[in-house]
Amino acid sequence: MQESIQELVVRFAKQNAAWGYCRLQGALQNLGRTVSRSTIARILKAHGIEPAPQRHKGMSWATFLELHWDVLAATDFFTIEVMTLRGLVRHHVLFVIEQCTRRVEIAGIVPEPDGRWMAQVARNLTDAFDGFLRDKRYLTHDRSPLFTKEFIAILKAAGVKTIKLPPRSPNLSPHAERFVRSIKAECLAKMIFFGESQLRRAVEQFIAHYHGERNHQGLGNQLIQPGESVGKADGEIRCRERLGGLLRYYYRAA
Repeated sequence: MQESIQELVVRFAKQNAAWGYCRLQGALQNLGRTVSRSTIARILKAHGIEPAPQRHKGMSWATFLELHWDVLAATDFFTIEVMTLRGLVRHHVLFVIEQCTRRVEIAGIVPEPDGRWMAQVARNLTDAFDGFLRDKRYLTHDRSPLFTKEFIAILKAAGVKTIKLPPRSPNLSPHAERFVRSIKAECLAKMIFFGESQLRRAVEQFIAHYHGERNHQGLGNQLIQPGESVGKADGEIRCRERLGGLLRYYYRAA
C-alpha cells in the first residue's frame, strides 16, 4: 500500500532529525511527490514534530540508538578478586560491546588501570587494521575518572565520539550490563583464581563460548557467530566442555 505524503513527511522527519523543510521537500521530489514547504511545516506541526534544529537537539535516547545502532558501541569495567602471594588483589576487566551484534572485545585486564594504560587501550581499539572500534562512530561509557581526557582525545582523533552517560543510569547501557551479569553468573563467580593468568584464561574461554556456543535471547535465541554445523539434524551429537565442564556446548559432528 502506497504511503500518503503526510505519512512520508512524518517518517522522513523522525528518521532524519537534521533534515529541514527543504531537505524533506527534495526527498519527496525524488519519489515523484511534489509538496510545498508550508505544507511540510503544517504536517510536522500537526504531529507535534519540531523543526530540524529543535528536533535534533531534543532527540530522545531511544531515537538516537535507533539512528546510530550499527555504529554504536559501549564500554565498561567490572572487577574480580584474584588470590596472589600478597593476598586478594582486585583486577579490573575493561570490555567493549558492539550494540548491533552483541560482539564483545576484552580491551584489557589489569590490577590498577591508569591513564597511560587507558591511552594504550584507546590506540589498540582504534587501530586502522584490526581495532574493534575502527568502524564505529560513537562509544558510550559511564562517568568513571578512568575514562581520561587523553583516552577520549585518542578516540576522537580516530573518528569515534564518546558519550558520557548520566550518573546511576545502567538502563541506558543494558547490553553491557547484561554481559557483566552473564560472565559473572555463568563463569567467574563460580571460580577461585590463583593468579592473573587463571583469570585471563577463564575470561578468554567464556568469550569464545559467548560468541560461538551461547544462544542469546536478545538475538532471537541465535548464536552470535554460528558454526557450519548449527541447525543440522544429522551426525553424532557431541559436547564441547570448557573450564572443566563449567561451560558446555552440544553440536553435531561434521
